[in-house]
Amino acid sequence: MVPVKIAKKIVSYSVAQPDDKKARPEAVPESNVVRMHEKLERPELLRGTTYKVKPPIEEHAMYVTINDIILNLGTEHESRRPFEIFINCKNLDHHQWIVALTRLMSAVFRKGGDVTFLVEELKAVFDPRGGYWKPGGKFMPSLVAEIGDVVEKHLIDIGLIKKPGLDDHRKKLIEEKRAQFEAERKQTDAFADSTFPEGAQLCAKCNHTAVVLLDGCMTCLNCGDSKCG
Repeated sequence: MVPVKIAKKIVSYSVAQPDDKKARPEAVPESNVVRMHEKLERPELLRGTTYKVKPPIEEHAMYVTINDIILNLGTEHESRRPFEIFINCKNLDHHQWIVALTRLMSAVFRKGGDVTFLVEELKAVFDPRGGYWKPGGKFMPSLVAEIGDVVEKHLIDIGLIKKPGLDDHRKKLIEEKRAQFEAERKQTDAFADSTFPEGAQLCAKCNHTAVVLLDGCMTCLNCGDSKCG
């Protein structure tokens, strides 16, 4: 083997393969999945949903609009995420805190990641003057808490929060307890076990349903009272 003198500086090298081809690392496929982040530009068109909020303690209703952005449209990774929120109300007393709240919430939405924590934070706000009851019997500790309730409904609709519910075992148990309670509290029909003829009327004297037409005169079969004397 004849020695070879290297007169230049070595800047690179490669290992020869048996087939006289250079080894090339396998290309790693890049993921094209678009995820939510704060640098994501706002599209020209966003799909939104508007919810009406009318607390009994307020004179004017509030309209909460949440706009969503659809990521990876038409792919298996397609998802819908909240992008911004707006609240419109005629009551100018709420203007400052509404603007501050919606800007902060929109910033959290655009930041990406888990945004469901906003629901619990908003619903935990209590009004020192006391809350109110919504139609249907649901208690709201504050107006901010009801906004949190609206956000929760929206996140359930788009699939970010799992819809609360009971398993089959608990549903069956509740139905059994409900049937038992209704059976215990069920009122017995006053006319159900009557021993007097069907269609008898109530007697004003003895309070029994025993008044019938007898010989052309309304007569009570229980006490004998008759309008004919």
